[in-house]
Amino acid sequence: MHLSRDVVLLITHSGDFFTIDRVAEALSKKGAQPFRLDTDKFPLEVQLTAHFDKSKSYHTIEYGNQSISTEQVQAVWTRRNWEPKLSQELAPKFREACVRESKATLDGFWDSLKGAKWVDDLERIDYASNKLRQLRIASEVGFVIPQTLVTNKAQAAREFFHQVNGKMVSKLLTALSHSMEYTSFYLYTNTVKEEDLQDAESLRYCPMVFQEQIPKQQELRVVYVNGNVFVGALNADVYAAAKADWRKPGVEVGAWQHHQLPDEIVRRLQAFMGKFGLSFGSLDFILTPSGEYVFLENNPVGEWGMLEKDLDLPISYAIADALIS
Repeated sequence: MHLSRDVVLLITHSGDFFTIDRVAEALSKKGAQPFRLDTDKFPLEVQLTAHFDKSKSYHTIEYGNQSISTEQVQAVWTRRNWEPKLSQELAPKFREACVRESKATLDGFWDSLKGAKWVDDLERIDYASNKLRQLRIASEVGFVIPQTLVTNKAQAAREFFHQVNGKMVSKLLTALSHSMEYTSFYLYTNTVKEEDLQDAESLRYCPMVFQEQIPKQQELRVVYVNGNVFVGALNADVYAAAKADWRKPGVEVGAWQHHQLPDEIVRRLQAFMGKFGLSFGSLDFILTPSGEYVFLENNPVGEWGMLEKDLDLPISYAIADALIS
């Protein structure tokens, strides 16, 4: 089945649900035709053809019973971009080569869509994903940030622990796993005790991020869409057993609540997103008992479904608007 010229390509994976469905539904109501592309299904179930001649190139993609050319695509939503899902039974070197070639082929396909409107451009997402760059720019636009140390030196970590009076958390700059299952390979923010630093010599193999532990009244998930701001708040005392990270599986976080950001925080947020040239971001803040907003991080492709589901915030419609406005 061939679609019309008003196609919006939704880049995601086969395990994605709710958010992807809500955005597709919002686009359809606005008269656009969503085309869902599960990137983990390429190359086994998605067929891609790129043909170059002297004066023009032709790109087509087929998935399920639908087929599109890049000329039809008006906009692209980067929801998730996953590695190909290939059988573990393949010889490891052959499997690695297939994954590598498939990723390179998809990269070329994205390049053929450079004339479309992206929310957001993959290179900008990659640039904005660096957590240390985020902290620098957050500070530049006026956000309060936690005292932070990044080091592969054990003694520096021990000294920082005492500098922040033993109130310290650790995290990684990247996720260890890009699989669709949240396994033990995904490392959350964790509280650090003094005895944990006895084995800190292992830092020489892998640097780590250490931050002062910020006192929490509420944790905020702030979703930014093209200048609009949607906020959900969690009362920190409800999930105290989670120690440092409400995102851990099995943590009972209590009910999400509506929250209004002060105008000054919204202005800083708009300046922060503008520095990265992003239309979308899913940001984490702490509201301290003294009423201070502390910036933690931004995930350029972060989660927001729980806020739309629990608080009825129209995030999917805002994303659809950003794509076809």
